[in-house]
Amino acid sequence: MENFNFLINGRLVAGAKTMPVVNPATEEVLVQCPRASEEQLNEAVAAAKAAFPAWAATPIEERRKLIVRMAETIEKNCADLARILTQEQGKPLADATAETMGMAGFFRYFASLDLPMRVIEDSKGRKVEAYRRPLGVIGAIIPWNFPLMILSFKLPPALLAGNTLVVKPAPTTPLASLKFAELVADILPKGVLNFIADANDLGDALTHHPDVRKISFTGSTATGKKVMASAAETLKRITLELGGNDAGVVLDDAKPKAVAKGIFEGAFQNSGQVCLAIKRLYVHESIYDEMCHELVQLAEAAVVDDGLKQGTQLGPLQNKMQYEKVKGFLDDARKNGKVVAGGEVMDRPGYFIRPTIVRDISEGSRLVDEEQFGPVLPVLKYSDTDEAIKRANNTAYGLGASVWSSNLERAHDVASRLEAGTVWINKHLDMAPHIPFGGAKNSGLGTEFAEEGLNEFTQLQVINMAR
Repeated sequence: MENFNFLINGRLVAGAKTMPVVNPATEEVLVQCPRASEEQLNEAVAAAKAAFPAWAATPIEERRKLIVRMAETIEKNCADLARILTQEQGKPLADATAETMGMAGFFRYFASLDLPMRVIEDSKGRKVEAYRRPLGVIGAIIPWNFPLMILSFKLPPALLAGNTLVVKPAPTTPLASLKFAELVADILPKGVLNFIADANDLGDALTHHPDVRKISFTGSTATGKKVMASAAETLKRITLELGGNDAGVVLDDAKPKAVAKGIFEGAFQNSGQVCLAIKRLYVHESIYDEMCHELVQLAEAAVVDDGLKQGTQLGPLQNKMQYEKVKGFLDDARKNGKVVAGGEVMDRPGYFIRPTIVRDISEGSRLVDEEQFGPVLPVLKYSDTDEAIKRANNTAYGLGASVWSSNLERAHDVASRLEAGTVWINKHLDMAPHIPFGGAKNSGLGTEFAEEGLNEFTQLQVINMAR
């Protein structure tokens, strides 16, 4: 595989050290990736700070054009980016291709937005105007489940608003991000966009840094709390998109054969490594057996293999730490429920676990109460709708949820009572750049996507004039 470098102050530079990046489908080292020192992190922040005044003063029309050029570059290099993504992340090549093209779509969407001045009042005695000003240097911390897609949630709105960036991808999936940085290095003025990678040892230095004005973080709730505490010292703005233990509620009028495929995909996309995936499924007792049967059929038919192989539907878990964690959930499933599909690791190299369906399990087990972030779905029985809603809401998380029913009015009523930032009806994981996205409770702070997400990268300034 090719060499990878950081992008600091417009130059491609080697890391102070190197670190291995492992292919999760083979457990073999793909490449030695550059690893940044704290000095290199400080250089990146200094470059972003120096570039900020000129970039903030650049007309938004010019910033928009450069973001579109970046989208065109992503599209032109989609095949290369997707292949790197599959090798480091594990997902099937078709999914990696879709993620890469989705990334370009987010860039194009944000480039279509504007930040107009808004007149709040224009009266005889007073005129009040509201402006959206850039914040300064943004620190963007990216997780390993969707390295390119989640980058596109942060980078284009931050740039459009006039900010400069320092991006830190996850240490197990830095390669596609660094390749992207190389491809766009000559598009933006030097210092506007900077990429480094670490071994999970520079996050605190970034969130503490006095010259970073905002942290946009996607990752676990536990780490998000640390980011929040660290950012508090300098009163940084923060956007936190954190963990979820999303509930799916299947009402008694749902048709199991009709909804099973949507539920399965909502639970097992990216081998369950999705913050918004269905993590608990509540099914009415009258259709419980049939629903379990349909899900088992889908689980047993799923093709689990190396993401580079044609026909693969689900790849491996992304890293050994997550693999070991999910194996612990399998132990809990066998102890507290009945495993009716999957349930074992695959006897081959790589972090492979077949999609697992667990029935006859209830709250109080780790698999139900915690976020598994893997291909294991507990299916819980309920007898009363109010009971199902209460049980679905009995969690510290509130990222997403879904309701499955043949009666939209009834489903809408249930959806309105679920405590989550996004609730779908008869679907799950339907996301688009123009639809705001954010979590409730311990699932995060702030909003991403849409105009609301763009505004999160700005400072509201009010100019109040006497007449």
